[in-house]
Amino acid sequence: MSGAETAPAGPRLVLATRNQGKLSELRELLRGRIPGLDVDTQVIDAEAAGAPDVVEDGVTFEENALKKARAVAAHTGLVALADDSGLAVEVLGGAPGIFSARWAGRHGDDEANLRLLLDQLADVGPEHRQASFVCAAAMVTPVGEEIVETGYLTGALLTEPHGDGGFGYDPILRPHGRAESVAELSAAEKNAISHRGMAFRQLLPELVRVLGAGITQSGAAAPDGGR
Repeated sequence: MSGAETAPAGPRLVLATRNQGKLSELRELLRGRIPGLDVDTQVIDAEAAGAPDVVEDGVTFEENALKKARAVAAHTGLVALADDSGLAVEVLGGAPGIFSARWAGRHGDDEANLRLLLDQLADVGPEHRQASFVCAAAMVTPVGEEIVETGYLTGALLTEPHGDGGFGYDPILRPHGRAESVAELSAAEKNAISHRGMAFRQLLPELVRVLGAGITQSGAAAPDGGR
């Protein structure tokens, strides 16, 4: 955000992620839910904001979400949203957990992560394939207010991927009460039941309050909602 740029009027928000799948989901979750917020022009991502990469070295989803949101809020002077999420498999004692995105060794290699997990569970029967997606969603303001909410999507792991929607482990988790994998659901269906949707919906009332107040780095309410 250079000094020559003109900020759009109204509230502004930064999403502390570079993951395109998450960005797409978050924009849809926010669309039409915050008065005066146009998600296409007033919501930016960490890359567009020029925010630095954040090392996710926390030992819980909550710690990692807060660390990302704090860094981006401090860098931009805007209210920041971040999440940390992953897959918790009961028979593996909650693993991959916070290591879900790098389970196979390289961060963000969805195919390798998925295949390694399926190989590890190859001999596990259907009665022991219970798992949950977990999401910790954090909101941090430039003046230091912090809120974290957690959402869950429970289900059973399939033995092979099904569907080409979503990202990550979506093709191998079948939510309880559904016949399809998460990757076979429409975007609207997924957002209605997902761990990320649950966590961010719980944050919405506080997000509406903060953005409505136009909180800036100085702590004052700004007429244009921010920098």
